[in-house]
Amino acid sequence: MIKPDGVQRGLVGKIIQRIEEKGFKITAMKMGVISAEKAREHYAEHAGKKFYQVLVDFITSGPSVSLVVEGRGAVAAMRRVNGATNPAEAAPGTIRGDYGLETGRNVVHGSDSTASAEREIAIHFSQAELSSYQRIDEAWLYE
Repeated sequence: MIKPDGVQRGLVGKIIQRIEEKGFKITAMKMGVISAEKAREHYAEHAGKKFYQVLVDFITSGPSVSLVVEGRGAVAAMRRVNGATNPAEAAPGTIRGDYGLETGRNVVHGSDSTASAEREIAIHFSQAELSSYQRIDEAWLYE
């Protein structure tokens, strides 16, 4: 997900370009303001923590772009592409390392596991909104 700070800063195209240049395919994408209900469901694992409401308030503060990214090892690889959650610890060349300054405004969200990805995809997309296709360069991306 490209969070509201990434959208407001005009980084959507740059972030999508990084994902596609890595070799991943985007099989679903939508832009809009996430409802408080969906935000609470998305961040349910943090319910009860002192920063939970801050997360919900921020992710619902403006439009974000939700994406489904596919490819071999996509979850782990996207975590590397995104960089450390705290941008101060994120390596240069990562999205957060290049564009983030503070943890609360770290530009992107990425699922931390396949199970989380499946849960989060179901929150943001219906089955009908998911596209299946083969990139023309997949034979050159994978052994």
